[in-house]
Amino acid sequence: MNSKLKNESTDFLFDAILSLDNKEECYRFFEDLCTSAELKAMSQRLVVAKMLTEKKVYTEIVKETGASTATISRVKRALFDNDTYGYTLVLDKLLGEENK
Repeated sequence: MNSKLKNESTDFLFDAILSLDNKEECYRFFEDLCTSAELKAMSQRLVVAKMLTEKKVYTEIVKETGASTATISRVKRALFDNDTYGYTLVLDKLLGEENK
C-alpha cells in the first residue's frame, strides 16, 4: 500500500464510498464530489485497464476510448509494473460477477 495516500481524510473518503448502496447513490455522490472531467478520466482509466488485460493494442484503445498514449502507458505501468494490483483486484471482481 502507498503510505503517501493513507491518512484520515482518505480513509474518510473511502468509508464514504463504501457506505453507498447502489449505482444511483454513486452517481449522486460522485456528481457532487468530482467534476465531470475528473469522473470521466477515472472511468476512462478503468476501461483502459480492462482493454489492456484483454491484450488490446494502443491504437485500438486510443480509438475506442480517446485516451492518450501517455494515459495508456500510465495505466499499463500501474496494471503490470507495481505491487498494489488495484486494477487487477477490481477487474477480477467485476468480471467475476459478469460470469455468474
